[in-house]
Amino acid sequence: MLEKILIPQIYLPAIYITIAILLNGICKKIINGIIKKKQKKLNKNSLNYKKIETFTSVINNIVKYVILVVLLFAILTVYGINVTSVLAGLGIVGVIVGLALQDFAKDIVAGLSIILENQYTVGDTISVGGFKGEVIFLGLKTTRIKNWEGKVKILANHCITEVINYNMANSVAIVDVRISYEEDIEKVEGILAELVKQLSASLPNLKGEVELLGVESLDSSAIIFRMMAQTVPLEHYKIQREIRRQVKICLEKNKIKIPYPQIEVHNGK
Repeated sequence: MLEKILIPQIYLPAIYITIAILLNGICKKIINGIIKKKQKKLNKNSLNYKKIETFTSVINNIVKYVILVVLLFAILTVYGINVTSVLAGLGIVGVIVGLALQDFAKDIVAGLSIILENQYTVGDTISVGGFKGEVIFLGLKTTRIKNWEGKVKILANHCITEVINYNMANSVAIVDVRISYEEDIEKVEGILAELVKQLSASLPNLKGEVELLGVESLDSSAIIFRMMAQTVPLEHYKIQREIRRQVKICLEKNKIKIPYPQIEVHNGK
C-alpha cells in the first residue's frame, strides 16, 4: 500500500514539469500566431511592427514566469508542504528574499520602464557603453545586442543607464568634395548644383533633397564643397558612398581636377 502511494509522488514532479513545458510551448504558439496576423498588415520597418515584436517577447516572458511559479507551488504540494502557510510566511521571508534578489527586481522595473517609455525596441540599432548593434531580444530582465561582427552582448536591464538610439531620428549623409584651386569655382558650383538635382531624383531612402551647401573651407591644397542629405535611419553610410561615386564620375566627365598628394622632384644639375 505504501509503495502505491509513493510511486505517484516520485513521478508527479516530472509530470508537472512536462505539462509546464508543453503549456509554455502552446501559449507561445498561440501568442505568436495572434501577433503574426496583426504584423502582416504592417510594414516590417515601421515603428508599430517593432513595438509589437517587443511586446510579444515581453508577454512570452510573463507567461513563462507565471507557469514557473505555479509549477513550483504544485511541486511543493506534492511533497506535503502547505502552500498557504508558505504564502503567509512570504511576508517575513519576502524581506530577506527581496534583499537577495534586489538586482532581479531592478531588472524587471528597468525592463518595464524601457518598454513603456519606448526607449528602444527589437530591431533598433543602439549603443550602450560603447557597444553598438541591433537589439535582437528585449525581455523584462535582459537586453541582447548583436553588432556587425556577429558578437552578442547580454546586458541586465538595470545596468542600461545611458543609451543612444539611432532609429529615433533621421540620419544625415555628409560628403565633402575637394576641388583644385586651378578650377573655376563658379563653373564647379554649377556642375555640382546640377548633380545634386539628379541625386535627389535617383537616390533611395532620402528624407528630402540632396543639398549643396557651398564652399565649406579653403584647405591648404583644395577648395572643399560640402553636400548634405537627410536619410532614413542608418542609411546615410550607403548614400554617402553612392554620392562619392557619382561625384567622381561627374568630375571626370567635366574634366574637373581632384587634388591629391604629389611629390615634386628637382634635378640638382
